[in-house]
Amino acid sequence: MTEVTDADFEAEVIGARLPVLVEFTADWCPPCRQMGPVLGALAAEEGERLKVVQLDVDTNPLTTNAYKVLSMPTFIVFRDGEPVKAMVGARAKRRLLQELADVL
Repeated sequence: MTEVTDADFEAEVIGARLPVLVEFTADWCPPCRQMGPVLGALAAEEGERLKVVQLDVDTNPLTTNAYKVLSMPTFIVFRDGEPVKAMVGARAKRRLLQELADVL
């Protein structure tokens, strides 16, 4: 899974041709670590339709603040450079896929 930063967020997420699921995460967040394998599997299965990336909130405050992220993990789906869906909290892969169905 790709990690993005404040520096490359514009190119990797805003300018992406596919919808992008961004996980706003932190090393100190147990639910975030729990989501790692789920997001890895999602990226492998849906790679043709969805780009999955992570952004560390502690080292990338500009993007974190720009999207008013207060809780970890927060997931925001971007399509055509715009945020179209936001979800907060860890979830099972099946539930995540259900919640993403309307934006894929």
